[in-house]
Amino acid sequence: MKNDKLNGKVAVVTGASKGIGAGIAKEFAEAGASVVVNYASDKQGADRVVDEITKRGGKAIVIQRQRRKKG
Repeated sequence: MKNDKLNGKVAVVTGASKGIGAGIAKEFAEAGASVVVNYASDKQGADRVVDEITKRGGKAIVIQRQRRKKG
């Protein structure tokens, strides 16, 4: 990772399996944060983001968004 600006911090990024969310998750990791990659339906995409972050020396985990039960 390039810098430690966010070292010791945790970032939770929703919609992080693709697009802007994935980019934001990678930027937080680049700045030293541990990242929670949150997704609704694209587990493979979320896993790819986490894999990319960890291969670059960052810390990240995948968490699926829980759907609310109606009623």
